[in-house]
Amino acid sequence: MRVWIAGSGYGSGRVMPAEEARISLFDHGITVGDGVFETIKAVGGRAFALTRHLRRLAHSAEGLGLFPPDLDLLAGGIGEALAANPEVDPARVRVTVTAGPGPLGSERSGESLTYAVAVADFATPEPTVDVAVVPWLRNERGALTGLKTTSYAENVRALDYAHRRGAGEAIFANTAGNLCEGTGSNIFVAGPATQGQLATPPLSAGPLAGITRALVLEWFGGEQSDVPMSALAGLTEAFLTSSGRDVQPIRAIDGHVLADAPGPLTRKAMAVFAERSAAEMDP
Repeated sequence: MRVWIAGSGYGSGRVMPAEEARISLFDHGITVGDGVFETIKAVGGRAFALTRHLRRLAHSAEGLGLFPPDLDLLAGGIGEALAANPEVDPARVRVTVTAGPGPLGSERSGESLTYAVAVADFATPEPTVDVAVVPWLRNERGALTGLKTTSYAENVRALDYAHRRGAGEAIFANTAGNLCEGTGSNIFVAGPATQGQLATPPLSAGPLAGITRALVLEWFGGEQSDVPMSALAGLTEAFLTSSGRDVQPIRAIDGHVLADAPGPLTRKAMAVFAERSAAEMDP
């Protein structure tokens, strides 16, 4: 694999073999997780929803107090990285921006940002997924709420918890006792608590503003409303959304098998998303 790096001694960016890439051990992204990232699906060498992903990365950087990232530089770097790995299709494109070199502490140096783009195979998602509710809560009022940062250890811990219980994704509640999100996905549900309508937690509940989430709402519909965790036991159908999953039906929650997987709303959402995403590469 070949990667693209800018800043951190690489100037305006260049492509190189992954094994030759070097980032300082003093980079704040390594020492304290001071950075932001995006994961983008690319098909046929073209990144899907690139404009939305770059806008969200800029929002995350602003929320973290980083210098505004150079989005044009990043867009060019993404194109170079994809062109350098034509055999990878579909591709998982990981775009990372860190605060750059800094002291071994929370203070920043104020030096230039580090930019990196890596490409890997994007695995085909399973037809359905089981999820497990974790015992830890998302703080919907935290400093990093709604930001896609490289401080991801909480998600790593939660996903490991789910895997140890035979599930493929972990689900968080928030401090108000309402449904929030997965470790790398948003969740849509339907059941008696939603009057049979499709619902997803609002951004005020603390989830990341997922790109696929937004497109499902725009292309297919659904309500943004708080869903009490107590309502999960009565769900008739549910699905996850993310760049890697698209629309993935949930088969079971904490071992409780849902009545439909995929249910009628899920099947329609899957069909609409597949059709529209194939027709619009940068919606």
